[in-house]
Amino acid sequence: MEPLKLSRLLYRAKVWFSHRRLSSSISQAQRANTRKEEFRSRVAAGPLLKDFVSPVPASSAPSCMEEDDDDDDPHYITESPPTTHNKVYFETYGCQMNVNDTEIAWSILQKSGYVRVNSATEADVILLVTCSIREKAEQTIWNRLKQLGFMKRKRCNSQGPMRIGILGCMAERLKEEILQREKLVDILAGPDAYRDLPRLLSVAETGQQAANVLLSLDETYADVMPVQTSSNSVSSFVSIMRGCNNMCTYCIVPFTRGRERSRPVHSILEEVRMLSSQVCKFSVTERQAQGVKEVTLLGQNVNSYLDTTSVQIPSTETPHLSRGFSTIFKPRQGGLRFVDLLDQVSRIDPEMRIRFTSPHPKDFPDEVLHLIRERHNICKQIHIPAQSGSNRVLEAMRRGYTREAYLDLVQNIRENIPGVSLSSDFITGFCQETEDDHQQTLSLLRDVSYNAAFLFAYSMRKKTRAFHRLIDDVPPEVKKRRLEELIEVFREEAEQVSQRAVGSTQLVLVEGVSIWHVMINTLS
Repeated sequence: MEPLKLSRLLYRAKVWFSHRRLSSSISQAQRANTRKEEFRSRVAAGPLLKDFVSPVPASSAPSCMEEDDDDDDPHYITESPPTTHNKVYFETYGCQMNVNDTEIAWSILQKSGYVRVNSATEADVILLVTCSIREKAEQTIWNRLKQLGFMKRKRCNSQGPMRIGILGCMAERLKEEILQREKLVDILAGPDAYRDLPRLLSVAETGQQAANVLLSLDETYADVMPVQTSSNSVSSFVSIMRGCNNMCTYCIVPFTRGRERSRPVHSILEEVRMLSSQVCKFSVTERQAQGVKEVTLLGQNVNSYLDTTSVQIPSTETPHLSRGFSTIFKPRQGGLRFVDLLDQVSRIDPEMRIRFTSPHPKDFPDEVLHLIRERHNICKQIHIPAQSGSNRVLEAMRRGYTREAYLDLVQNIRENIPGVSLSSDFITGFCQETEDDHQQTLSLLRDVSYNAAFLFAYSMRKKTRAFHRLIDDVPPEVKKRRLEELIEVFREEAEQVSQRAVGSTQLVLVEGVSIWHVMINTLS
């Protein structure tokens, strides 16, 4: 074929393919436009937002002239009606913070239409407020769940399903492991998720398991007024802060309660004033008296309280710690500190006794001790957890002080507060603790002579620094023997402390009828 004819054929073929591609693109665009038009017409003919919203009856809708206190809430966001199976029963295990958590959880559920009962057998919902500080505490819950599981299976169909919930530290530590191990558990709620309880229970009503174990950086439940479990109580717990920043190697609290955050001062003062003014019925005398007689300020590290929300107090100096003590956490500047709160709380009612727990020895600057000495209604009792009398063990625990610094603090407290009562915590059998370490702890018990003490054998917890870095190498039988020796020495010293008080006059708070008094009356 001649070159000229070949080039013409190639040119014609190129033009033909170009037209083909162009017509194909036009067809695709037309089809796309057609699909868009079809979609628009279907949307236009479909349901509108109003079709998904429950209409507000005319009788309940506010008129234009009426004041509406809920203007900020869209009318289509409504609370779910209270469930018909709404009887709830609480069981509380562990520390005083869990008692306060129970009161907070009950306050939230009460507003959602739940009714509290005093027996698990008549409850539709059973909530266990749990502790995770030691393995024994968790084992108690596992055993209780077996009992409740039997009750749940035995429950009559006419009564409706029973829902079981795990609240607090154990829920936070084990999370979904609980749901997988115990299929009868319906809900999990960590210490910072109590506001979500009504929703979790609603989900559980459908037969699904529900959980919220998210930790918060700012949740203090400051706007939730706890509902006391007993209207006859003459004493009450008031939570002032949550969480802990100390990160001791043995402790699970920072992982189950989160970082430290303090409740605003004004919220605490409001609750204390309310407790001071409420009417309490004393069961001993069957008479009524005005106000709770004793308030205990609560926190995992109560004397490191710092409120930076209500008022800002600029400060350039490092916060004062007890002499010879240190902390791994960066000190925070400004705000109202524990001594400021204690000062204001003690002024509300001069006849109301004030206590606080649980403190850390590092946070006892002299101004706190001076205030306790000056105010007659702040109890002259201080809890100063030592944990060990051995410097080597204290360093392994990352406690931030030595035995010598601790004894200096004890001496300073006794010099500033004559007649003070001291209590402490001790852990025996910590990782790589030797007999010499143990003997040093026994000698500390003798040197200080505590009025009260909480003594425990070490129980390793997952997630802690000790779990990842140390070896739990003290045999259980050795831990048991050392614990028995600690208890024996403590009792010897406590008896001597009590003997020295013979002949003195003490102010006593009568809280109720003693169980021994009831037993004696019954036997006679």
